[in-house]
Amino acid sequence: MGKTELLITIILFNLFFVLFVVAIVVYIKKYKERKREYLNEIKITNEIHQKELLTTQLEIQQATMQQIGRELHDNIGQKLTLVSLYTQQLVHENKVPQENKRIEQIYQIINSSLQDLRSLSKNLTNDNISENEIVTLIQEEVNNINALKKCRVAFSHNSEGIILEFVKKNVLLRITQEFLQNSLKHANCNNIIIRLYSSPEIFLTLSIEDDGAGFDYNKLTSDGIGLKNMKKRAEIIGGKFNLESKPGFGTTLTVILNGPA
Repeated sequence: MGKTELLITIILFNLFFVLFVVAIVVYIKKYKERKREYLNEIKITNEIHQKELLTTQLEIQQATMQQIGRELHDNIGQKLTLVSLYTQQLVHENKVPQENKRIEQIYQIINSSLQDLRSLSKNLTNDNISENEIVTLIQEEVNNINALKKCRVAFSHNSEGIILEFVKKNVLLRITQEFLQNSLKHANCNNIIIRLYSSPEIFLTLSIEDDGAGFDYNKLTSDGIGLKNMKKRAEIIGGKFNLESKPGFGTTLTVILNGPA
């Protein structure tokens, strides 16, 4: 073999070797890209499955609450109404004059309990949520808390007239209720500020903050299930959830909805 043939052989060998190395590199790169795409598809599938699971849980919870609400209204409510009529009849018949005052008191207690039961039944069957805007629903919660005179709640908004579907109203209301209850029970706060506002950039933002004791979110145990449930609820409606807290510096919660109702 001449020098020229040997040189050509070496060049071809090197060329094939370089092509082989390039092919290996391209294969590895493609393999990594496909693996990344596959893992991303699995992640997306799992997220969709998780959202569907959470939505199903919420639907089951709502159906259960509606059933309880109807049972309270149709069964226990009717019985209390009947008892109320009996006590009223006893007063009118005046058969036991010396006990009329006590019977009247019993009548008032039964009627008060009946009103509370009807209100609870209405809340459980979600009629209140269906019939009112989110601003009205949150304002009702604010009024209830302020009536306790335990902690002052201020509510500001620019979202009157914004139409939300039932599930989104329900989730935002439940998150608000959960935060308020946690603040009253655990934070020992003096003030809570709720803001609900819309802007050209963001469809709707719910912001709630208290000036209570705060906590370390990373050290939550089973007591933090309510806070984790708030995050899951926000995910159901495609909301971005953020919770910030630090011992001694209160707690701030933000839920952002970027899409339309």
